[in-house]
Amino acid sequence: MNLPNRITLARIFMIPVMMIFLLVDFDFYPSPIQFGDYSLPYNQLIAAIIFIVAASTDGIDGYIARKHNLVTNLGKLLDPLADKLLITAVLVSLVEMGSVPSWMAVVIISREFAVTGLRQVALLDGSVVAASSWGKVKTVTQIIAISLLLLNNFPFAFVSVPMDVIFIWLATLVTLYSGIDYFVKNKHLLHQN
Repeated sequence: MNLPNRITLARIFMIPVMMIFLLVDFDFYPSPIQFGDYSLPYNQLIAAIIFIVAASTDGIDGYIARKHNLVTNLGKLLDPLADKLLITAVLVSLVEMGSVPSWMAVVIISREFAVTGLRQVALLDGSVVAASSWGKVKTVTQIIAISLLLLNNFPFAFVSVPMDVIFIWLATLVTLYSGIDYFVKNKHLLHQN
């Protein structure tokens, strides 16, 4: 249980805390943050901060593991699992809150499971499905979209630009494309099994 794996586990443990702030209705919350027409409940702000911190640990644990030669099989298992749990949990919460259409969440979550399944097929075949540049773009657009949605489109709400809507659409399209890209580039794995 080295430092990168501890960071990854911390990311996993942040997920239920974030969901509590998003979904549990506490009566003792003060009134929301207000700036003109812009409003953000404190619980949602806390959940957004937890999400941003958790998402940022993804790069940190991988960097430390590679730099200090601390890559382990446990880390290889936990890191992608933590990422998928984080994105899935927050998307389900945002659907519950009415901030994301359920079909978008289904597309994004389905892609994550499908690519994980493809990776498992590759492992059984003795090969590895390498991370693609589209996979990295997918992760960044998802994190930006979710952060904007959690922050009620801050700061773009002040200039009436729906960046949260733009980015969730972009994240959905990039997620779908990156999933197709993985399957096209690794179709030989499907023909062998």
